[in-house]
Amino acid sequence: MNARQPASRPTQNLGTPALYEQVAERLRTRIFAHDLAPGSWIDEQVLAQEYGISRTPLREALKVLAAEGLVVLKPRRGCYVTEVSERDLDEVFPVMALLEGQVAFEAARRATSADFARLEALHAELERHAAAGDADRFFEVNGRFHSALQEIAGNRYLAQLLDDARQVIKLTRRDSLRLEGRIAQSLIEHREILAALRARDADLAARRMHDHLISGRAAIARLATAG
Repeated sequence: MNARQPASRPTQNLGTPALYEQVAERLRTRIFAHDLAPGSWIDEQVLAQEYGISRTPLREALKVLAAEGLVVLKPRRGCYVTEVSERDLDEVFPVMALLEGQVAFEAARRATSADFARLEALHAELERHAAAGDADRFFEVNGRFHSALQEIAGNRYLAQLLDDARQVIKLTRRDSLRLEGRIAQSLIEHREILAALRARDADLAARRMHDHLISGRAAIARLATAG
C-alpha cells in the first residue's frame, strides 16, 4: 500500500514581493519625491482606485510605512505623511553623523582595490553632476556612495541603525542641494572623505564624514531660514 502523499500546495515565488510590499514601495518613492507632500492627508479611496487594488493591501502598506516613520496613522482622522520638524533634524543628524563616521572608519580599514574602484567611479559621477548643476542626480549618486561605504564596512548592526535614521533624513529630500553653493561644498567634502579613505586613515575618514553630515544639517537650517 502506497504511503499517502501530502496534498500539493500552490507554490509562491519567493522572489516576488507581496502586493502590499509593492504598494509600500510605490508610496515610499512618492513620499521621498514629495509627490505626497509632508503633512498631506492620504486619500485611501483615490489611491486604491489609482492602483487598481482593494483597500486591504493599501492599508497593510500604510502600516509598513507607519512603522518606518514615513506616515502617521491618526484614529478617526486617517493617514498623513510625516512632517519632519527642526527639532527632529537637530536630533537625528548628530546620530547619523556618529553612525556614518563609524562606517567611514570601518570602510577605511576594510576596503579592497575593487572597493576603491567602485567608490572612485561613484565620485566621478558626483563630479559630473555637480558640474552640470544637476541636484537630482547628485542626490541619487550621493546616496549610492554612502550605501557603498556601508556595504564595504560590512557591519550589519550599523546598517540597520543607519537605514532607520536615514528614512527621516530622506524626508527632507534633496532640497538643501538647491541652496546656492551647497553642491560645490558637498563635493569638496566628498573629495576630502575619499582622500582619507585612500590614505586608509580611519580616524580622519570618520571625522570628515561626521563633519559632512553636520554640514548637511547646517545647509538645511540655512534653507529653512531663507524660506
